[in-house]
Parts: sequence; structure tokens; C-alpha cells
Amino acid sequence: MSDKIRVGVLCGGVSCEHEVSLVSAQNVMRALDPEKYETSLIFIDKKGHWHQVAPRDLLDHDSHKLLSGTCELTAPVSTKAPVTLPEGRLDVIFPVLHGPYGEDGTVQGFLKLARVPFVGADVCGSAVGMDKDIQKRILRDAGIPVVKFRTLYSAHRDKLDPEMLIEQLGLPLFVKPANLGSSVAISKAKTKDELIAAIDNAFEYDKKVLVEEFCPGREIECAVLGNESPIASVPGEVITSYEFYDFEAKYLDDKLKLEIPASLTASQVRQVQELSICAFELLSCAGMARVDFFLRDDGKLLVNEINTIPGFTNSSMYPKLWDASGIGYVELVDRLIELALERHNRESLLKTSN
Repeated sequence: MSDKIRVGVLCGGVSCEHEVSLVSAQNVMRALDPEKYETSLIFIDKKGHWHQVAPRDLLDHDSHKLLSGTCELTAPVSTKAPVTLPEGRLDVIFPVLHGPYGEDGTVQGFLKLARVPFVGADVCGSAVGMDKDIQKRILRDAGIPVVKFRTLYSAHRDKLDPEMLIEQLGLPLFVKPANLGSSVAISKAKTKDELIAAIDNAFEYDKKVLVEEFCPGREIECAVLGNESPIASVPGEVITSYEFYDFEAKYLDDKLKLEIPASLTASQVRQVQELSICAFELLSCAGMARVDFFLRDDGKLLVNEINTIPGFTNSSMYPKLWDASGIGYVELVDRLIELALERHNRESLLKTSN
């Protein structure tokens, strides 16, 4: 019997971030040492069907074509029970799912019911981390600085007052769905008409939409790793020629610059790291997360959002930040799997009856 750890890499999904998930999964699979791990690939197609796929079927695809949507992963063979494969039960699942129905606690709840260890935040941390509205409320109420925002609900669209939003938050404004990532459907509105159009567009993707004040300054990011005693990486800075850091800038812009480490004072570095760990713990995260900040021109640091399953593409900040902090890609994946197994083993000791 093999002593290898049986890892199931779970990717795809029905969200708008399907393609990003596939490329992230490619990189995770390449980092899994075949001498240490026996890897299975579990693919969720855009219709929500689960499939067991040969790892080579994903690894052989061109990542740029996957991201641009010009090629797709095909999966003709479905499995009725995605966590039980012909070779036997998996030891751990590595979810590389971004957005709703994967990063929002839904898959995490399923895996907990199946009693399968998994990498990343638990149900609560995943759900809160996905919902930018709830996340910002928790951080704000705990005294963590966040940008001013208003939350809109699709059920109350007939009561929308764009002039009041402009009066309260100013112009320009950022509009975003509350439960998407990778900057999907985010718009920068400079006029009242653009604001109305941006809100209409965001409601195409979510029943809840955030309108946020514009925060001029720098975009700083920091990676967090751990369970009860998390550590923070060196901070990095995103520098792009785009008007803001949208989907195309993140994944398709060859001129995107990630400055790692960011040019910050020692005091600013400490503040970024301390706020990152504080946000991680406040939002019940585990395993991994990337915390994004705005560093205003006046020197004030504000938390933008947390990402509980950060990207693992070639241009993704999370692995790059850890590499600059002394933890390479292979070691990072090893640690994430160790953290998942450690948490599962600890939770398995808890009583489930009197």
C-alpha cells in the first residue's frame, strides 16, 4: 500500500472565475511532488457537473488560452460521488475554486459533511470572506479601517437614489457585486449616468451590490498562512497602467508590475502585516488568505478585502509574496496541505454527542 498522501485538486466551478480556477489548479498540481503525493483531479464544469479527469488533461492546456476562454477543459466521464474515487478515499481536498459555489462556504460545507479534510478556510470564514458587505461590516465594527460604502439590494432597486449615493460618497465611485472576485463586473463610475449603468451591470451578477468611495493611492497586498498562529508575508504592490486593477489587468496584461516587496517604511510593513493577521483572525479564516489594502496619499491604510482562496496563476500575488518571504511554491503547497490535515485531526477530537 502506498504511503503517499492522496490529494484531490478541485477546480472549475460555475462562477465567472471558472477559467482562473483552471489555471490556478494547473500551478498547484505542478507543485505537488509526485514522490510525496498521489494526485487526482476533480473538475466541476460550467453546468455544475462533477467529473474525475486525468491530470494530464489539464496540465497539457495552454494557460493563457484557458484564461482568455479560447479553450476549455473537457470532461466526458462523471463521478456520482466526487470525494470517493476508484483508488479509494482521498486524504485531503485542495479546493482551487474562485467565487460563488466554491469559495463561499458551499463546497466547504459539503466536504465537512463528507468528513474530508480540505485546504483553506472553514464554512464560516469562506462565507464571510466571499461576501464583501458582511466582511466590511465585521472589520469596520472591530475598528479596522475600510473605505466608506453603501449596500444595495436587488429587491429594492426601485428605491435606488443615485444622487444620494453621490452626495454621501462623492465621485468617482466603484461599483461591484458583493460576492464575486477577480474584479469581475467591477466598474468605476465618474458620472451619475455611469453610476446607474454600473449598478445595473453589477446586479446582473449578484442580488447584492456594493458602492464604494474612490480611494486614491496605492494598492498593497499581503499574504497570510496558518491556522491558530498565522504568519504574514512581506507586502507587495500592484502597479498597472489600467485605470484600476480589473480582470484584464490581473490576468491578461503583460505589462502588469508586481513590486515585491513593496516600497514601504518599516513601520508601514508592520502595520500591513498586523492588520492582515487581525483581519484573518476576525473573519475566522484558516490555512491561507490574501488581504488587499489601499494606502492613501495621506498615509492612512485601509483594508479593501480578504480573499480566502487567492489565485495561484503565474501572475498571482499570493505565491509570489511567499516566495519573496522565503517560502517557495512547492513548500507553500506542502504547508497548506499540512495545515488542512492538522485542523481536521484536531476537529475530529471534538465531541459530537453527550
